[in-house]
Amino acid sequence: MPLNRRKFLGKSAVTGAGVALAGAVGAPGAQAAEARADKRGPKRYAFTVLGTTDLHGNVFNWDYFTDKEFDDKDHNDVGLAKVSTLVNRVREEKGRRNTLLIDAGDTIQGTQLSYYYAKVDPITAEGGPVHPMAQAMNAMGYDAAALGNHEFNYGIPVLRKFEQQCRFPLLGANALDAKTLRPAFAPYSMHRLRTPCGRDVKVAVLGLTNPGIAIWDKANVQGKMTFPGLEEQAAKWVPKLRSMGADVVIVSAHSGSSGTSSYGDQLPYVENAAGLVAEQVPGIDAILVGHAHTEIPEYFVTNKKTGKQVVLSEPLKWGQRLTLFDFELVWEKGCWKVEKVGAKVLNSNTVEEDPKITKLLSDEHEKVVAYVNQVIGTNAAEMTSAEAPYKDVPIIDLINHIQADTVKQALAGTEHAALPVLSQAACFSRSARIPAGEVTIRDVAGLYVFENTLEARLMTGAQMKAYLEFSANYYVQTAPGAPVDPAKLTNANGTPDYNYDVVSGLSYEIDIAKPAGSRVTNVRFEGQPLADDAKFVFAVNNYRANGGGNFPHVAAAPVLWSNSEEIRNTMIAWVKAKGSIDPAGFAAVDWRLTRNGTPVF
Repeated sequence: MPLNRRKFLGKSAVTGAGVALAGAVGAPGAQAAEARADKRGPKRYAFTVLGTTDLHGNVFNWDYFTDKEFDDKDHNDVGLAKVSTLVNRVREEKGRRNTLLIDAGDTIQGTQLSYYYAKVDPITAEGGPVHPMAQAMNAMGYDAAALGNHEFNYGIPVLRKFEQQCRFPLLGANALDAKTLRPAFAPYSMHRLRTPCGRDVKVAVLGLTNPGIAIWDKANVQGKMTFPGLEEQAAKWVPKLRSMGADVVIVSAHSGSSGTSSYGDQLPYVENAAGLVAEQVPGIDAILVGHAHTEIPEYFVTNKKTGKQVVLSEPLKWGQRLTLFDFELVWEKGCWKVEKVGAKVLNSNTVEEDPKITKLLSDEHEKVVAYVNQVIGTNAAEMTSAEAPYKDVPIIDLINHIQADTVKQALAGTEHAALPVLSQAACFSRSARIPAGEVTIRDVAGLYVFENTLEARLMTGAQMKAYLEFSANYYVQTAPGAPVDPAKLTNANGTPDYNYDVVSGLSYEIDIAKPAGSRVTNVRFEGQPLADDAKFVFAVNNYRANGGGNFPHVAAAPVLWSNSEEIRNTMIAWVKAKGSIDPAGFAAVDWRLTRNGTPVF
C-alpha cells in the first residue's frame, strides 16, 4: 500500500498527545490509595502505575505452534487474559481512579494470532476486522503504550490501522518523520488523577522506541521515518513535560537497561538505553523497560546531575508478569512531590484468565487454531530442534535447503546464477518439531517464529570465515577432558540462540577448547580448503543482513536479491508445492563441535 503522507503524519505531537482524566469508571469504595488530608500533617496521595511489555500478540495462555496450553520449564503462563485478572485485582485494591495501565511495546507481532490478522485476514482490508490486541487492550482500559520495534514488521499501513483501532495513544517521541523531523506519533500522554485534596496529580507518560528499527525494518521505514537516540529525545521532552505542569514523569521505553547494542557501530545510538536515560536525563521518576525480554522487578539508577534515584522495572515478556510502580506523593509548597516510589512484579501464573477477555476473542482464537492445523504435506521422518544449538540436525538443514533453493531460483538467468549458494539459519525455538506423517502449517511455522524475509548477498570466502568465527562466540570455552553439559555449553556472554548461525554449503569444525576468535577450523567447500577469494551468494534473513546481531561483513555486502515474503511463508509454500519432506534429500552433518580435533558429540 502506498504511504499517504497526510495520514502518516495525522497523529503528530500536536494532535496525538492528549490529556486523559483517570477514574471515569471508578471504584469509589476503595480507600487504599486515596489521599489522606490530616490537619496535623501534610496532605499525601498514593497511586499505582501498572505496566506490561513485549506482549507479542499473546492474548490467550495458548501456544499456537504446539496447539496446546502454553507451558515452559518454569511453568509460566502467558497472555493478556491472565494479565487482565491481575489488573482487575490491583484496581479493586487500589481504586480504579488511582491506577494507570501502560505498555512498553512489541504488541502486534509474535504469535499466529497476530500474524493471522496482519496477513491472512488483515486489519487493513476494507471492512476488515479489529486487531485482537486492540480489542483486548481497549477492553482492559490501557491508558498508553510505547511503540516497539516489532510494531513496524508488517509495514506502516498495518501499524497505522492498529493505531486507529486503539482507544489509547501509541507513543514514540523518537519516531520522527524523515522529511520534517517532527514526531510521527504522539510523543507523550498526560493523565490527571483526581484527589480529595483539591488539586489533581498530573502524570506524564513519555514513550520512547528503539533506534534499531532503522536497521531491522529498513525496508518498511527507510526514507519515511528516522529514529534518534532515547537519551537525546528524553532530554528534549522531559523538561517540556515538567514545564507543562507534570507532577510525575514516567518513561515507557522499548529499550533494555544494559547499555549495549546488538548492531555495533552501525548506528550512533544505543539499543538498550533505558539505564542511560535514567542516569543522564533529570526529571524522570520511573521507567517501564521493554525489549530485552528479561525480568527486572525493581532496579534503581542514580541520576548523575541530580543524585536522584530513578526506579526501573521490566516485566517478563508475553504477559508473564505485570509491573506495579507504587508512588507516594506529598503536598509541599503548593505542589505535589514524589516522596517515594518502588516497583515489583506480579506473576500471571497465579491467576485464571479473565473470562471477559477470553469470551471477547473466542471466535478469533478458534479461527487461528483452525488455520494453523491445516495439513500441507507429509514428512518421512520426525525432526526436532532439541539438539540444534550444539549439533547439525536435519530440521535446521531444512531451513537452509529451502532458502538456498529459493535464492537459486530467484537468481536463475542472472549474472550471478553460476555462483554457489550458501545459507544461514539459527535455532529460534528448541522445542520445534516436525512429526513423521502429516505436516501442518503450525509445524512449519513453529520452526520459524520470526517475520524475517530473505535476501541474497555477495560474500567472499574470507568474509564467510569471519562470519563463522563470530558465530562461534556462542559457545562457552570448555577445556579438553572437562565434562560437557549441553545445558551450560551455549549462550556465552548472554548470546541468544537466534544469534548463533549455522551455514550450509560449507563444512567446518568449531573447537570449543579454544578461546573465542580462534575456534573455527578446517573450513572446506566441496571438499577443498575454502579460498579467501572465492565468491558466494549468501542466502540470509533480513534481520541478519541489516546488521542484527552485529555479524561481520554481511550488512555491507552487495545485495543481489531481496524478497518481501516472510521466510515462514516461503517454507509453508515450499512444503505445499513439494507435497512431502524427506530428510534424506537434504540432511547432512556439515559442522561439528570439537576439542583439539576430537568430536565432542
